[in-house]
Amino acid sequence: MKKILSAVTASVMALSLAACAAAPAAPAAPAQAPAASEAAAEAAPAEAKEYKVALCMSGAANDQGWNQTAYEGAVKACEKYGMSLDYSENLTPADIASAFADYAAAGYDVIIGHGYEFGDPALEVAATYPDVLFVCTEADAAADNVASYVMACEQTAYVEGVIAAMMTKTGKVGGIGPLQGDSLVKIINGFEDGAKATNPDIVVETAWTNSFVDTQLAQEAAEAMIDDGVDVIKHCANACGNGAISAAVAADILCQGDSYDQSSFAPDHMVDSALYNLDVVLDIALGSISDGTFKGEVYNLGFADGAVDLCFTKNIPDDVKAAAEELMEKIKSGEFEVVRDYTIRN
Repeated sequence: MKKILSAVTASVMALSLAACAAAPAAPAAPAQAPAASEAAAEAAPAEAKEYKVALCMSGAANDQGWNQTAYEGAVKACEKYGMSLDYSENLTPADIASAFADYAAAGYDVIIGHGYEFGDPALEVAATYPDVLFVCTEADAAADNVASYVMACEQTAYVEGVIAAMMTKTGKVGGIGPLQGDSLVKIINGFEDGAKATNPDIVVETAWTNSFVDTQLAQEAAEAMIDDGVDVIKHCANACGNGAISAAVAADILCQGDSYDQSSFAPDHMVDSALYNLDVVLDIALGSISDGTFKGEVYNLGFADGAVDLCFTKNIPDDVKAAAEELMEKIKSGEFEVVRDYTIRN
């Protein structure tokens, strides 16, 4: 558990007993004085509550990807709403329920679980701590004190599939994910759908590493694809995906980043990065807690809400970028809908 923000306010009043003892007795106060004093007290604004927030993540807060965008978003939202923030990193699925329970027992008011795998543990622990509010990203969990915020990551993935199909020279592109959870399957499927909508004959290879953090596994998966002729690789594998980027650079092929602007990892090979704007998502979530409008529901946020976006690099041709931006505008306006598909295809 790491603390990064705290704000504690205290006031001290000093009374001089000696002066009071020496002073003459005051005349009796008029009958209406107590009533006036009570009215003044009622008119005084109540001190705003400072919420204690805990953020739980599956990886490192500085991974320049999925977890860092949540960490930075939580810091920003907590500063805005005057909340304190602690966080835990590198939690495995087996760790989540106990981490939630520890924070709840320690008096935290709000616990954020970043990722689909935090949904079920949130429901489990929330039942024991009904006064603690739980916020999950990419989960399908809802209760009186549990809300989930689902980003339309399939929208960015679809556009990236279009980009990959327009830029491949071999007619083969690849997508690499970590675990086959809903929030990740929809990305790989969206990528495939965008690529095949652009070129029905394109070959889309996919691989799953079963890890969020093991870069070697993603590197090996990418190298196998490259050996098979893939020349554009998209990943959504958290820190694990950095291995896929390394493989793309070594083979001098193109790659697409995820969650964060990852262009610094491959300045001459990165085409774009999908951005998951957790500052927007967590501002909405913590804002509802701050103003008392929190409701335990599942909320869906996409391009139109500013929750997801794409950033492009110098490596994308002007015509491809223009086509991508036009498609993004159609998705934002509702003219074009990207179908969210949780089906595990391969």
